[in-house]
Amino acid sequence: MEYDFLLIIAIILLSTKFFGLVSEKVHMPQVVGALLAGVILGPSVLGVLTETEFVAQTAEMGVILLLFLAGLDTDLEEVKKTGLASVLIAIIEIIVSLVGGALVYYFFYKDSSNNDPLFFLKAVFMGVVVTSTSVTIAVEALREMGKLKGKMGTTILGAAILDDIIGIIILTISISATDTSVKPSSVFIKIILFFIFIGVLYWIIHKSKKFIEKQNGKRRSSIYSLAFCFILAYVSERFFGIADLTGAYFAGIILCNIGVKEYVAKKVTILSYLIFSPIFFASVGIKTDINGITVSIILFTVVLLIVSILTKVIGCYLGAKICKFNNFTSLAIGTGMIARGEVSLIVAQKGSEAGLIDQYLFPAIVIVVIFTTLLTPILLKLVLSSKKATQQIE
Repeated sequence: MEYDFLLIIAIILLSTKFFGLVSEKVHMPQVVGALLAGVILGPSVLGVLTETEFVAQTAEMGVILLLFLAGLDTDLEEVKKTGLASVLIAIIEIIVSLVGGALVYYFFYKDSSNNDPLFFLKAVFMGVVVTSTSVTIAVEALREMGKLKGKMGTTILGAAILDDIIGIIILTISISATDTSVKPSSVFIKIILFFIFIGVLYWIIHKSKKFIEKQNGKRRSSIYSLAFCFILAYVSERFFGIADLTGAYFAGIILCNIGVKEYVAKKVTILSYLIFSPIFFASVGIKTDINGITVSIILFTVVLLIVSILTKVIGCYLGAKICKFNNFTSLAIGTGMIARGEVSLIVAQKGSEAGLIDQYLFPAIVIVVIFTTLLTPILLKLVLSSKKATQQIE
């Protein structure tokens, strides 16, 4: 039996924590440090770590746990508060971001379209990568400025939550479409059946709500919930041909309004934070081959970053204006939605496995995630700093 995996775990945990703390010291999210640790220790720089089957499978566990926690953190009541406004803003913004990301890929790599049967799917998938919003960054920035509980704050939060839900659905459709041997009609039938299945599960769980809530605070509730997450992830992939992370995400959403949510989230967060999430973020860094960066890739990254920022702002601004928000509130909603985060990295990882993201584009995606995360609080403060904005923000 090989024991190298023990050393790999130790190296990843120590390095991601060290670089995470360094990132925190310079006011950056710890995830930036974890990504940096993977890049430095990976084949691009020191070559200490490589992507082994163990790292890949453990990283997949990290993805499942992160999406399960994202589902648990989803506040459906928050979405109901802003209702139609959040839905409309999220839909318009997703369309604008999706088209923007797809066009960037199309114009940079259209010369390869004749030789690549997946070219148009790859272009669409690049749009999918830039549609997500980091709910965590948005919440932290708004809370710091005391704007979380207002109409603007709840709209941003509701739209960001819907962003991730719709993004996961588009991800599912995109990955399903890569199998050319399967008819598109059968793909949509499976997706419809999956959501019917989720609806039935939601109904059953909520009918059992009182019984489940009696288990609150007991270790069995977290064990049963985690098992539920893994079973739904397996069933999604095995029987519906839908990404396991989608099943994990909806497992969290099904439980998000049940009384055991806080206890389960606390226990699962410890498990995720200690081992699986650091390995996932390190694995993304390991995949990020900076040795292959060319002038063309740098230019692609800059354009993708600019488009990622503008499409969020423009899409949300248009949606907010349609919903009768004033100019400053509409601009603030767009600015608050700029940050990408873990979901973008997870989508990129899944796209890579499905052959929809070329390996040489990983650095571009990682840079977009890092810069949009760093710029959101700064830009939001600029938008909200003037007296006129303070008076008009709803």
